[in-house]
This record gives sequence, structure tokens and C-alpha cells, in this order.
Amino acid sequence: MATTKKAAPVKKAAPAKKAAPAKKAAPVKKAAAPAKKAAPVKKAVPAKKAAPAKKAAPAKKAPAKKAAAPAKKAAPVKKAAPVKKVAPAKKVAPAKKAAPAKKVAAPAKKAAPPTAAQKKAAEAARISAKKAADAKKAAEKKAAEAKKAAAKKAAEAAKKAAEAKKLADKKAAEAKKAAEKKALEAKAAAERKAAEKKAADERKAAEKKAAEERKAAERAAAAEKKAAEKKAKEEAEAAARKKAGPPKPVVKGVTKDGLAFTKDFDAKFITAMRALLLEERAFHAGTADHLEDEAHHLVEESEMGDVKFDDEGGEGDTMVVERERDLALSAENRQTVAEIDAALARMKDGTYGYSVESGSPIPRERLEARPWATLLVSEKVGGLGRR
Repeated sequence: MATTKKAAPVKKAAPAKKAAPAKKAAPVKKAAAPAKKAAPVKKAVPAKKAAPAKKAAPAKKAPAKKAAAPAKKAAPVKKAAPVKKVAPAKKVAPAKKAAPAKKVAAPAKKAAPPTAAQKKAAEAARISAKKAADAKKAAEKKAAEAKKAAAKKAAEAAKKAAEAKKLADKKAAEAKKAAEKKALEAKAAAERKAAEKKAADERKAAEKKAAEERKAAERAAAAEKKAAEKKAKEEAEAAARKKAGPPKPVVKGVTKDGLAFTKDFDAKFITAMRALLLEERAFHAGTADHLEDEAHHLVEESEMGDVKFDDEGGEGDTMVVERERDLALSAENRQTVAEIDAALARMKDGTYGYSVESGSPIPRERLEARPWATLLVSEKVGGLGRR
């Protein structure tokens, strides 16, 4: 087909302008139809320069598959420019804008039958188109099969992926369950260990506390034993001192009245204290006598006889209470008189002014306040009831 376009240099090739539709034969499917319209090329044989027509022979050897390809290269028609009167051929190049096939159809009827080469080319084009259609159909079938196979493969891959995911999820769930179980076991072990440690600490603390309490009890027992021994020793010493009696003071001399004096209490002090004791004795003795007389007088006046307390009186008769009070005060004064007599007796043997318990000298101030005192203040506090 390409060689037929090169025949354009023929002088009487003007009708070739209408042959431009031959370019539409390029598509393999419609290659046969344009071949018939290429018949007008036969008129180019009488030309003087018809030698180029011989070049159309190679069309027989052109492969059917490549027959359509030269149609796209029809542009080389411009190379026919060397022909002086072929200038209009330049307008043939825009084959795309060629007149519709309907207008070309009229000249085709008048055209001569196609040559063997054109028939062969048309057949080759038809075969090529069929092969192209078969190839396209086969390609589409292959593509469909490939697509189906790809879809099947993708489905299998998706199925495998789903199974793998399911297996992975199962393994993950099992791993999670195992981890949780392990964590619970570890927690239980930790709690058990903590409980054991706490119990051990408590037992240790209890043992330590018991040991401390035992030691404290032993120390307390030892202290009590020591205190008891000390107290027993002191009591024994006190008993021994009491049995032996207080040490007697050294008498320095005796007055003309028979009063003994010592280094702690001189004759003048002893004499003054004797006078004070006699005065106190006279006072307490008179008071005791007076109180006894009052008590006896109350008895005589009331003629009570035995004293009785009734439920209504509560505290008894007033006169009875006064009598009991007088008798108690009289007894107290009689006791003081007895203590004064003992003090006067101690003045004669030189023990006056000294404690009857320890033998220590009693301060003069205490003696002046209570001339018949026999104990130190500290000793009196330690033994209530003793004077």
C-alpha cells in the first residue's frame, strides 16, 4: 500500500487527490475497503516516468501484520516535490481532512478492477485484521483469565490472611490468657511471700517483746529482791538499835537541883526548860481536873444514869455529847501531864532534849515550842502517833 502512494508523481495523477482515503486503510479491521478505492493508480502506468511503479512489487512480500503500519507514514508524499506540476500533491498530506468516503464512492465505480497486488494486499490486510482481532480476543480472554486467576489468587490470599489473622488472634488470646494466669500466679506468690514475711516479722517481734518483758520482769524481780533485802537489813538494824536503845549522851555536870546537863544543853537551858515544864504541867493538870468536874456535874444534873441514843435523836442528847467531849479533853491533858513528868525525869539522868529513838539532839526551837518533845520532826513524820 505504501508503494501505491509513491506513484503520485505521475502527471495525470490529479485524481489521486480523491484517493487520499486510502490512509483510512491503516486500521487492520477496515483495511480491505480502502484497497478497492486505490484502483485509480492504474492510470499512472502510461506516464513517462512510470519506472517508480516497479517499486510496487515489494508489496507482495510485505508481511500482513506490517501492512497497515506504512499507511501512517504516508506523509513522505511530500518528497514528490521534484515534479514541477505535482505541487497540488502537498494538499494530499492532510489525509485526515480528506473528503468523506461518500464523495469518493462515485469515482470508485468508474475505477478499474484492482490488481493482483492490491488484492493480495487487501487479503493480507484482512488476514492481518482477523489475526489482530483473534489476537485481541485471545488477549482479552487471557486478560480475563488472568484477572479471574488474580481474583481467585487474591481470594485465596485473603482467605489465608483471614486464617492467619484468626490463628494469630487465637495465639494472641492464648498468650494473653497465659500471661494473665502467670500474672495471677506471680501476684498470689508475692502475696503469699508477703504474708509469710509479715508472719515471720510478727513472730520475731513477739519473741523480741517476750524476751524484753522477761528481762524486764527479771530486772524488776531482782530490784524487788534487792529492795526487800535492803528493807529487811534496815529493819534488822532498826530492831537491833531499838533493842540496844539510843546511845546515852555524856553528862557534863549536875545542878544543885539535881538537873544533869550536857555539851548540847547547858545548865541554864535545862533550868529554864524545867520551869517551863512545871508551868505547863500545872496548866494541863488544872484543865484536866476542871473538865472532869464539868463532866461529873453534867451527870449529876441530868440524872441520866446509862446514856442511850434513840433513832429519832441521831446524834444523841446534847448533854451526853458535851460530857463525852469533856472527858476526851481531860484524858488528853492527863496524857500531856504524864509526858511532862517523863521529861522532868529525863532531866535528872541527862537524857532530856535527846530523841528517844535515835539519840540525836532535838533542836532547841522545837523544845521551846513543845518542852516534852521526845522525837525529831523527821522521826515523828515517819512514825505517826509518836510525840
